[in-house]
Amino acid sequence: MPAPDINTPQTETTTMTGLGRLVGSVVDAGRDILAKRRQSAAGKESSDLVTQCKQLLEHRGEASGLALAAEIIDTYSALDESHRLSFFQALATEFEVNSDEIIEAAEQYKTSPDHDKLSAIAKAAEAPRVRLFRRMNMAPGGTSVLVKLRGHLLPLLKEHPEFKAIDADLKHQFVSWFNKGFLEMRAIDWRSPAMVLEKIIDYEAVHEIGGWDDLRSRLGDDRLCFAFFHPAMPDDPLVFVEIALTRGIADSIAPLLEQNRDPEEHAEFDTVIFYSISNCHPGLAGVSFGNFLIKQVVQEIRKDHEQVKTFVTLSPVPGFRRWLAKANLRELVEDESLHDKLRAELGGVVESEVRDELLRLCVHYLVNEKSRGLAADPVARFHLGNGARLHRINWAADLSPKGKKQSAGIMVNYLYDLRKIEINHDAYFDQGEIAVSRSVTKLL
Repeated sequence: MPAPDINTPQTETTTMTGLGRLVGSVVDAGRDILAKRRQSAAGKESSDLVTQCKQLLEHRGEASGLALAAEIIDTYSALDESHRLSFFQALATEFEVNSDEIIEAAEQYKTSPDHDKLSAIAKAAEAPRVRLFRRMNMAPGGTSVLVKLRGHLLPLLKEHPEFKAIDADLKHQFVSWFNKGFLEMRAIDWRSPAMVLEKIIDYEAVHEIGGWDDLRSRLGDDRLCFAFFHPAMPDDPLVFVEIALTRGIADSIAPLLEQNRDPEEHAEFDTVIFYSISNCHPGLAGVSFGNFLIKQVVQEIRKDHEQVKTFVTLSPVPGFRRWLAKANLRELVEDESLHDKLRAELGGVVESEVRDELLRLCVHYLVNEKSRGLAADPVARFHLGNGARLHRINWAADLSPKGKKQSAGIMVNYLYDLRKIEINHDAYFDQGEIAVSRSVTKLL
């Protein structure tokens, strides 16, 4: 099946807005100003990225400042890995707070506490790089590049803990810039812009999309897809969810991904299954969108389909096998002869004892294993934090190589009971209680 025509804009989101054209014209004017200034400076102005950043912090002119920010964005985008590392080192040292200024401002506030002196402390405590990020963000494409910048930074934090302050500053900005009030939810279908559809294929992180035919199947009459977008990144989804409309709760992923299914089979559906949620940008890690997206999608579907009674997920357990490899099985499994079998790769035939123990251990992992007081498994942490209930554990639900490697093929249904999600949410965060169905409790 041919791909949509990628060169043809299919909706107004692909066209430049009036504001975008205005900013573009200001940047063009600013480039002319910078060119004349550099000409008169007889080559004294540096093209070094760090120097450009320092110049931007000192800049006062709007047009030339925007043009300089655009140059910085372009220069950073062209850096290779080693030059990015050097730039991050400069951000961590040359754009850090001045501790002496903070102490002096604090001493003045201690002597004479008033609003102005409190503001002086706040100003001194803000690293210059934060102001740099804000100015870079004003340039066309600045938001997207800053998100990529943090995506480049995160893998380096373990080896370079001195970069953690840069990460904290960026994350703090992103939490404000990507506030829910700025996000727009859109339905994704086969008529969506081709550049958006391409990104859906590229960004799918749970169940790989095998090309255009597979994507079209996932956007069929009995399937839905919704995504959040930000005005600064209008054709680049932040997070998206894929949905199957079915009769009853599915206990395996293969039928939901089947391309040659009969859409009429679920024409009178009563269940909505969220089977894939993908965060699209590593640089937005820790900035939560998925919980808002699911709740907004539920509201949208309920408006059009009153017959829907059940909202549920079919979710992976991505941390299970990794935890199992390190767990002290002597404390969890009485029969020591099973220990090696439980940690082995899943074969074609699985003994009932192994299967039952794996299911029990998976429930133990989801309910009892914690990280900072919350569920250790990232997917469980997400859905339980949204107020969902751990509803059912499904054996042999995902027998793909990825499914076997992550969770021995086990998948989970988390139930979104609309009458209880707020109660479950509060109990989870306030008392650490996990909502669990009777069938799952029996496995413990």
